[in-house]
Amino acid sequence: RSAWAAAQRSVLTDLPHESLGYPDPRGLPRLRSALAELLARRRGVVADPERIVVVSGVAQATALLAGVLHARGMHTAGVEDPGSPQHSALYASAGVGTVPLPLDGEGLALGPLRASGVRVVVTTPAHQFPTGIAYSARRRAELLTWARSVDGLVLEDDYDGDFRYDRAPVGALQGLDPERVAYTGSVSKSLAPGLRLGWLLVPDWLADDVVERKRTTDLGHPALDQALFARFVEHGDYDRQLRVCQRAYRERRDTLVAALAEHFPGARVTGIAAGLHAIATLPGRHGPEERFLARVREAGVAVRPLTAY
Repeated sequence: RSAWAAAQRSVLTDLPHESLGYPDPRGLPRLRSALAELLARRRGVVADPERIVVVSGVAQATALLAGVLHARGMHTAGVEDPGSPQHSALYASAGVGTVPLPLDGEGLALGPLRASGVRVVVTTPAHQFPTGIAYSARRRAELLTWARSVDGLVLEDDYDGDFRYDRAPVGALQGLDPERVAYTGSVSKSLAPGLRLGWLLVPDWLADDVVERKRTTDLGHPALDQALFARFVEHGDYDRQLRVCQRAYRERRDTLVAALAEHFPGARVTGIAAGLHAIATLPGRHGPEERFLARVREAGVAVRPLTAY
């Protein structure tokens, strides 16, 4: 917080008056340039500042894309199953139906995807939510081949791609084909969800429609917040924050795995190479599910059944 407060004081002092008018709906050029450098370096994306839209989080990015795609006649999208319920809800709010698509050990199963007839699919390839699968290199290539064959789009939700603990992070899918992948992320896991700051990188063929929809939705993201985050990135504070989070989240993961081994011997824990959650398959029976979940929550552990996804 001290670094954020220092950045805020500096920005309030130095921000030009003209920056406080209605902003470019894409976001402040300073922030888009800072994000282009950051995302290219850390996530391997092809990051042209002109194709970056500053948003209030992944939810807004998803909603913007859903609205644009619906207007272009794409009324159905594929979603991972299991997957984030938020994806389906956001597409439904734009009038876009969703088709649940199963996973296998390499990521989204291609057979059901091809058979579904959809041209849009929502994915979490770096660390699939909630299973923790990292899409294989082969599956990533197959997914992009599918997108080209149907003139379609892959939405890449990179919700926790910076946090991988046992080896280097998996690069973003967008870096392999920026014309077939829309890429989104935010500071919700690295700073705080209440800051409502995120980014959306869009292909050229969608850029104008997304920017216009952003303009008519909210007239642009707050300029002060953007300038503040731009300075945070430019001065290396965000990289330092990511390193702090990486250490803290790894320690929490190790504590969770050790506690499961102690209290539930034989439990199978998966999805722990990255991110902020894990899947635990428990041996034996532990009574009615809701009663068991209530006991775990009373102990201060956030837990949900896989059926919730």
